[in-house]
Amino acid sequence: MTHLYLIRHGASIEGLQENGKYGDLGLSPEGIQQAEQLRDRLAKTGEIKADVFISSTMRRAHETAQIIASALGQPIVLDEAFEEWRGDDGSLSPEEFTARWEAVPRLQKAYYRWHPDYENRLEFTLRVNQTLNCIVQEHTGKTIVIVTHGAFIQLSFAFFFGYGEASIERASPEIRRTSITHWQKPEGMQMWILERSNDYHHLL
Repeated sequence: MTHLYLIRHGASIEGLQENGKYGDLGLSPEGIQQAEQLRDRLAKTGEIKADVFISSTMRRAHETAQIIASALGQPIVLDEAFEEWRGDDGSLSPEEFTARWEAVPRLQKAYYRWHPDYENRLEFTLRVNQTLNCIVQEHTGKTIVIVTHGAFIQLSFAFFFGYGEASIERASPEIRRTSITHWQKPEGMQMWILERSNDYHHLL
């Protein structure tokens, strides 16, 4: 059996960095508490027996992984392939980014590129698909735990269920902070099974 657990990072702070650009300032006090609640849950239940523990290199994800690491008993492997959508360079405030994004026609959103060196949404989707395919091939038969980001986890549904861009525009799964999404593939089967999604019971 291959198990893939995708965990979203805790609530974070975005603001001006030392370089004058907007970016990830790490977990907020609420985010730290969320990660600690997940750690305590995992330590108490022992529900995830990790063989591989990977984290996005982004600060908010790495800090979440550091907090829950003691409950998983595996070293953290940082991998930039599991980062959030690399859509902009931080030169726009969140408000400016949102305003510009909302002005892009719906049918052009997948192709819109903020900057020449950054991903449009289709390229991000391709990265998610390639990254997930590689990781489940490399660790077949193991339990893989990955701390990543909301949009990455949402696109995992496109990878496993095989739906395309039109479906992304119509519906999207909710992914709460520090929630668990669990995919599993029984030995000898070609089909993946979604065992659970958006499991945040430790926060209730």
